[in-house]
Amino acid sequence: MPSQNSAYVSDTAPGRGALRAARSWLHSDAPSRSLNGHWRFRLSPTVPAAADFAAEGFDDGDWDSIPVPSHWVLQGDGAYGRPIYTNVQYPFPIDPPHVPDENPTGDYRRHFEMAADWSGAERVVLRFDGVESLFRLWVNGEEIGAASGSRLAHEFDVTSAVRPGGNVVAVRVHQWSAASYLEDQDQWWLPGIFRDVTLIARPAGGIEDVWLRAGYEEGRGRIDAEITADAVAFPVTVRLPELGIERVWATPGDVVPFDVDAVDPWSAERPRLYDVTVSSAAESIALRVGFRTVEIRGDRFLVNGRRVVFHGMNRHETHPERGRVFDEEHAREDLARMKRFNVNAIRTSHYPPHPRLLDLADELGFWVVLECDLETHGFDKVGWTGNPSDDPAWREAYLDRMRRTLERDKNHPSVVMWSLGNEAGTGGNLAAMAAWVHARDTGRPVHYEGDHTGEYTDVYSRMYASVPETERIGTDGSRSPLMNCTPAQSARQRSKPFLLCEYAHAMGNGPGALDQYEALVHEHPRLHGGFVWEWRDHGILTTTPDGTPYYAYGGDFGETVHDGNFVMDGMLLSDDVPTPSLHEYKAVAQPVRLTFDNEAGEVAVTNLRHSADTSDLRFCWRVEHDGTLVDSGDLAVPVVAAGESGRVPLPPVAVAHDAETWFTVDAVLAADTAWASAGHVIATAQLDRSARRPAPGARSRTDWRDTDGTLTLGIAEFVDGSLVRLAGRPVTGPRLELFRAPTDNDESASEEVAESDAAVAGVSQATLWREDGLDRLTVRRVSVEGTPEALRTVSKVSAANSGSWVTVETVWSVEGDELELRVEIEPSRGWRTVWPRIGIRFDLPDGTAPVDGAEWFGLGPLESYPDSLRAARTGRFSSTLRDLSVDYARPQETGHRSQVRQLTLTSAGTEVLRLSTVPDTRGRRPGFTLGRHTPQQIARAAHPFELPASTTSHLIVDAAQHGLGSRACGPDVWPEFALRPESRTIRLRLSAG
Repeated sequence: MPSQNSAYVSDTAPGRGALRAARSWLHSDAPSRSLNGHWRFRLSPTVPAAADFAAEGFDDGDWDSIPVPSHWVLQGDGAYGRPIYTNVQYPFPIDPPHVPDENPTGDYRRHFEMAADWSGAERVVLRFDGVESLFRLWVNGEEIGAASGSRLAHEFDVTSAVRPGGNVVAVRVHQWSAASYLEDQDQWWLPGIFRDVTLIARPAGGIEDVWLRAGYEEGRGRIDAEITADAVAFPVTVRLPELGIERVWATPGDVVPFDVDAVDPWSAERPRLYDVTVSSAAESIALRVGFRTVEIRGDRFLVNGRRVVFHGMNRHETHPERGRVFDEEHAREDLARMKRFNVNAIRTSHYPPHPRLLDLADELGFWVVLECDLETHGFDKVGWTGNPSDDPAWREAYLDRMRRTLERDKNHPSVVMWSLGNEAGTGGNLAAMAAWVHARDTGRPVHYEGDHTGEYTDVYSRMYASVPETERIGTDGSRSPLMNCTPAQSARQRSKPFLLCEYAHAMGNGPGALDQYEALVHEHPRLHGGFVWEWRDHGILTTTPDGTPYYAYGGDFGETVHDGNFVMDGMLLSDDVPTPSLHEYKAVAQPVRLTFDNEAGEVAVTNLRHSADTSDLRFCWRVEHDGTLVDSGDLAVPVVAAGESGRVPLPPVAVAHDAETWFTVDAVLAADTAWASAGHVIATAQLDRSARRPAPGARSRTDWRDTDGTLTLGIAEFVDGSLVRLAGRPVTGPRLELFRAPTDNDESASEEVAESDAAVAGVSQATLWREDGLDRLTVRRVSVEGTPEALRTVSKVSAANSGSWVTVETVWSVEGDELELRVEIEPSRGWRTVWPRIGIRFDLPDGTAPVDGAEWFGLGPLESYPDSLRAARTGRFSSTLRDLSVDYARPQETGHRSQVRQLTLTSAGTEVLRLSTVPDTRGRRPGFTLGRHTPQQIARAAHPFELPASTTSHLIVDAAQHGLGSRACGPDVWPEFALRPESRTIRLRLSAG
């Protein structure tokens, strides 16, 4: 016989006891008291047999103290267990609805005082906004009830148990329960009371719930109110002071919709809110209303009659020290940062966020797809056998989760779509959820990606569809079958708006090809954009045994099963630092397109916004010669309405004959906003106005003769054909470098490989590179020849156990007062895969003047790669050596700057060495990477602290780099950006600093 306790945690019922029905999270003047603070706490490795701790007189004097809200695994430096990260895997046997006996259980106790005047309250309610996973509640020794649904709000009627004066609340929280099978959401498992606990006095004649549906059409608003209250609460008054509205409803039957003249609509671009109060004699509730109407018309998703394009992020609630504990100041800055990077939408993956976050979304302006607290992804391991989504025993749990999601957040104008959850297969319970939502809220559509055939959802949604597949979905008249669909089902799905609920997996250095997806949105109106996976890394700040801090990922806490660094897949690092990919996203998603017509001498300004015109923007221009500012001003751009374009003449531009001339236009905010200061750049475009100058040809020499010994050519010194000093300092190189420290995309063994690519499905590129020995190349010198002003070497580069090679010819020559280096790289036949790079590496030992910085003229300021160039602009930049690279949680390829013209290496601000590049015969210029570790050293480190101490700086000049792609969870590098073995030339001019 199972014990009573094991049966309890295996119960699929979502709650029991005095658990109240779901309602809105409201700002009420009814008395309330926060019970946040320090609680007494005891952790047991299994479910205790008794609940004696709930008794009023229980002595908890030897218990620990723990803050509420918090996660117990993030307290006490491991004293209460450790976090567990899984993406798909369940960290317990798949034996639904049962969980192991080894079930960490936290007992909490808190003493509180209840004011004497609360004794007149009609009801006293205890509210929990988030507890993971199943919890039981006692007040003054009386068991009140239990609930599950970790990211959902639960209220209990405790009227019969509380009293004026001293009271004791006791809570037992089980880490694992039947509910855990519904919460496999690609995140850390973090048990505990992690959101607010509030005691609320519900007054007699109070208002239980309010829902103000505020629609908009052609300048007019309409309010359709739903008031949940006893008849004794009436009359109820609704006031909109700014609009001069006051309506009194004497009885429940008087509550009817009413029109509002001359209102400004709410949108994510102009989030206009109106303060509203709804009051009875006993209680007043404050809301902020935004007038907007959501509808689907054909295959268009519209708000206020205009098509919406989601430039969105999937957002988990995560913080490196607090976990999912909400901090409003941090959340506000997080959303403001989204706005600054042209993000206009949030999918709350994969659960409702803290309710206050949606107030911020209303205020700052976001389209929100609000997702239910549901995912059963771990059933994929058993072929979805036993998946709760189609099991009637779980139906009430599914419906309860959906009810609590919708009811809590129904008043928010930012919420424009309900999502049933994520990656839970499909089945009758999901269909039942959709049916309930359709009946309850006719003003918002239903989303669920797993409904591939569109049986019960209103929009067609996919994740990680490739660019060609996305194009086929959006193309009118296309008859290509869609994934898991019959022809008829495919046609039905093409009749709906389409969005990518997840795409562009932002793990490590990547993703690439963001601009290709963006281009499709503007070509095919059925495509409504999507949501990048995801906003931020989930690293947990911890330390090594010697105290070195780092951001931990799966496996760093000794988990039995885990999914490694797959939790580090954000466009923001764990410490809030934006990655280069976020800058790339900003450039791709810019809401104003600037297009130059050089022949007409004009720039076209296209407003891609949903509804806002350009009156909030200034258009600033500047002219630079080789990156040096020579002129600037403002363009007189007339106000351009949303969806419209205007053309403006370009100012006269002084073109230099001995330098590159670049004309740049920035669209900037004209005034401060809630999320950025005046002058913040939202869009940029550049025009190359340079006079064309032919590249100097390479000098042909025929008088080569064998040579050895010491040789000096300008600033270079050689011994037996090998470089030993450059500009007076020790240097080795140039050494052929074909390897890069694999990115997370390079390491992925995804089946999603690009068409015509030299890739193997199910095998990572990094595996193929290692098999080909690209990380362990050896050199055989074939010849060394010289003239009085030149040195030529030929080498054969290959790897152990490989029959393929690369011939490298290196020519050093004195050209006037500069030293030229020309490297010809030619691969043999037989290479079977793409290469990560084609470059040459110089090693520069520190000596007395370590290379610690760089200045360059080329693309910058951040790293860039062939399929991630939109954020890069041509200019003159400088950086410390440390800031040239990105601290990805797992060290990998980073720091490449493309199309460099001039590069100066510095030490303590002093020039050490100057390089200029000469384009090859096709006009291509190399890029560079400068760092303290070789690609091989970086590839061996799983965390930044594992990188060895370094006494050398390493400069790699790349003729070419392989693209980034999104293969960690999505498509491979597009063929256009894949680097196949090929002959390349690198030409450099060098001089002393």
